[in-house]
Amino acid sequence: MMRTLFLTVIGLVVLAGAGTGLWVWQGLQTLDQPRTLAAPVLFDVPPGSGLSRVAGEMEALGLIERSLWLRLYGRLHPEQARIKAGEYELTSGMTAKDMLASMVAGEVKHWVIRFIEGWTFKDVRAALASNERLRQTTVDWSDARIMEALGAHGQHPEGLFFPDTYLFTSKDSDLDLLRRSFARMEQVLAEEWANKSPDAPYKTPYEALIMASIIERETGVPHERGEIAGVFVRRLQKGMRLQTDPTVIYGMGDAYKGRITRQDLRTPTPYNTYTISGLPPTPIALSGREAIHAALHPADGNSLYFVARGDGSHKFSRTLREHQRAVREFQLNRRADYRSSPAAPVTTEGGTQ
Repeated sequence: MMRTLFLTVIGLVVLAGAGTGLWVWQGLQTLDQPRTLAAPVLFDVPPGSGLSRVAGEMEALGLIERSLWLRLYGRLHPEQARIKAGEYELTSGMTAKDMLASMVAGEVKHWVIRFIEGWTFKDVRAALASNERLRQTTVDWSDARIMEALGAHGQHPEGLFFPDTYLFTSKDSDLDLLRRSFARMEQVLAEEWANKSPDAPYKTPYEALIMASIIERETGVPHERGEIAGVFVRRLQKGMRLQTDPTVIYGMGDAYKGRITRQDLRTPTPYNTYTISGLPPTPIALSGREAIHAALHPADGNSLYFVARGDGSHKFSRTLREHQRAVREFQLNRRADYRSSPAAPVTTEGGTQ
């Protein structure tokens, strides 16, 4: 009798153990099943979060069925439980193991912001301020305070930031992106300056950057950059004023409403190259590498004037008489779809006189 009872108890224990093992095995199997989500979920892992806490939040959000199995998996595989803080994008079709693996690898969600060639620093600040994914730290700062924070105390910010596409995470701030863009411009300008043409007329890289910004705002088609640079360089060498409309517009500031008048051309500002000789005091926009390269490698030629055709390209002329004829053709009798620079953020007349 005792022997029979003993064997019965042993059998029950074995069966219970087998049942528990099967239950655990089936539970762990659910971690390999793709999850169906109605839309991607942004899941934030705060610094110092452990797997137990993260698993509980994932269950509460319906990302996994039971947090127990993910916690158990982490116990069985400690190397797969070392999650990193950050914001993660979890999508339909991912398994619980996929989600955990992305957190262990630190594959945080990256967002994109783009600074456009021809933008002003005001445009850059507006783009940063309107981005809801960025930590906003400089919204109430003056331009001067921003430059001081970047280690560029007293420098005018215009043109000192490189236009490019930048990736960032939810942990990044607007100042972080400005710092990266500022450093990138310093790098690009130094690289281009080191390989400048012997005929480039600039004393400093900053002067070349000022010219590049004018080329950027004047150029509607990329292949004209070098030729436009050549016109401006020849005018400087001959002591002629640059007489370029984008500098007038920049000097007008908020007074510019989409068109410039003859009175605007005659009104002195530090940037009005119809009234001042040489380069304006600072850049007038963000310059891409191509514009910087063109400024430092002006094309040979003998043209001294150009005027916008109305399709984004320009008509180049050697003499004032030729230029005046082109102005009558392309400016005084404008086509209905006239545009001077399709890539620019604001409309400019374009050209020199």
